[in-house]
Amino acid sequence: MEASAPGRAWRGRRRARVAGSGVTPAAILLLLSVFLMRSSRSVEYFVRLPRGFRLTQETVKIVGSPYSPVSVYVMLHQKSPHVLCVTKRLRNAELIDPSFQWHGPKGKIISENSTAQVTSTGSLVFQNFDESMSGVYTCFLEYKPTVEEIVKSLELKYIVYAFREPHFYYQFTVRYHAAPCNSIYNISFEKKLLQILSKLVLDLSCEIALLKSECHRVKMQRAGLQNELFFTFSISSLDTEKGSKPCTDHQCESSRRLSKAKTLIERFFNQQVEAIGRRSEPLPEIYYIEGTLQMVWINRCFPGYGMNVLKHPKCPECCVICSPGSYNPRDGTHCLQCNSSLVYGAKACV
Repeated sequence: MEASAPGRAWRGRRRARVAGSGVTPAAILLLLSVFLMRSSRSVEYFVRLPRGFRLTQETVKIVGSPYSPVSVYVMLHQKSPHVLCVTKRLRNAELIDPSFQWHGPKGKIISENSTAQVTSTGSLVFQNFDESMSGVYTCFLEYKPTVEEIVKSLELKYIVYAFREPHFYYQFTVRYHAAPCNSIYNISFEKKLLQILSKLVLDLSCEIALLKSECHRVKMQRAGLQNELFFTFSISSLDTEKGSKPCTDHQCESSRRLSKAKTLIERFFNQQVEAIGRRSEPLPEIYYIEGTLQMVWINRCFPGYGMNVLKHPKCPECCVICSPGSYNPRDGTHCLQCNSSLVYGAKACV
């Protein structure tokens, strides 16, 4: 985060212009308010599927395998793809008098079930999938290849996993030239900056949180000491972090809103640089240091969910519910091993 020598020297020359100039809360508020009003232009939304989820024909209709269980991923509180009670070979074959019977973690599934339905052609479809519905599902198929042949039977297994979008957020750091570290003006500025950033992203249902605020004396190259404020913020989606259900409408999907919020914040600080460059009067004592804004994208899964690209290659960046034998107690990225865990979505190892 160190600036280049020319950048430091420029700030040293700017500091000389500040010497002797006073600072008032009103001046700070005026400076920030100008940038807030100028940063209200809209940014276009973009359409995006869940991160890392590969949408193919197989995700719309999934066929079984006679050799091993097939993994099926269903987004939490959404409708599932059609899970077919046939193999890839039988899907395009003619079956005489086929009969289908599905069994799940809670026993036999009947077609009248409100959450797990069996269609007339034997497909299993989940409505409003809940994490408690995760588990092993078995289809028993009986059919005749031809009228003359005897009845054949086939057993197909599927492991159905609930998954959800990661709890992703941005963390950003920024530095300001500051008043003396024990000055009340630094505290007032911190509060006002947090208020303005929060208001900037409020309409996007995003939340700004101050993670860390520190004041340090920094030795400048060829310029002596100056005071600087070091801020660390996070910006996250309110519904993703606090809501019980993920936001699914394309106008409120959290990653798009976070992307727009990120753009607004970057524009906010860039406009401060532009405004400082146009000033003819001395700088205020507290001002943004050009080039110090740094942003990092962070992924986390909710408790009971985790990412595992080896186990779930078709959904590598999805937060998939933890299988029996694993758990995730907090906002980590992976499910941890726990031999005593016997359920899907464990949040503790007991």
